[in-house]
Amino acid sequence: MRLVLVPTPIGNLEDVTLRALRALKEADAIAAEDTRRTRTLLDHYGIETPLVRLDQHTLDRAEAIFEKYPHLAYVTDAGTPGISDPGSELAAWVLARGGEVTALPGPTAFVPALVASGLPTARFAFEGFLPKKGRERRERLERIAREDRTVVLYESPHRLKKTLKELAEVLGEDRKVAVARELTKRHEEVFRGTLGEAAERFQNPRGEFVIVLAPAPPKPLDEEALLRRFRDEMGLSGRELFGALLAAGLPKNRAYALALK
Repeated sequence: MRLVLVPTPIGNLEDVTLRALRALKEADAIAAEDTRRTRTLLDHYGIETPLVRLDQHTLDRAEAIFEKYPHLAYVTDAGTPGISDPGSELAAWVLARGGEVTALPGPTAFVPALVASGLPTARFAFEGFLPKKGRERRERLERIAREDRTVVLYESPHRLKKTLKELAEVLGEDRKVAVARELTKRHEEVFRGTLGEAAERFQNPRGEFVIVLAPAPPKPLDEEALLRRFRDEMGLSGRELFGALLAAGLPKNRAYALALK
């Protein structure tokens, strides 16, 4: 049993890799979330490999499909399988049965959105789609509000307006954000501004969206509390106190001044 996770273009058909095309040709069959959408790609590149449907609602067909096609390529509607789609469940299913799983590199929406956002990229958290409603959604938003890394979200057009409004309420209207729409397609757009501005701009959204949120601003350090802890409770003074204040995050000149206090 062999599964190859094959990334497919998120819009522009020229973004497919040569290795991905070869994997689609060499597989016994191609399993897809939406066979009609995948057929467009296959016809464009003249690929005649058998095509079967395998999505979130039909994963129970996996065993029968692998019995007939032991070397299976899996594609989703677009992008890299396993990112906010059934690809991860299918990979786990194959590995649990001793099969082989290979993931090819290729297109995915959140990477170009993150890089083009202008926000910090050294550390980021990918949240995918938010819970649709209720306490779980509210708690997720509150965690994101405290996150000290850049946060990336996916959102559908019919929920974008509500999501931007709620993000502005929980994170604050001044939090920086980039909203990428229809990446790699003809009407690609990347809006950069604040959450308040984004909520005002996207009143009738169309297309697929990626939201990139700036990290939470750092909380100011409580200098008096640090002094009480290091000097009064731990008995530090002089160089030791200076070093402890510096390690806690205080600027060098401020740590020096407090150490002399």
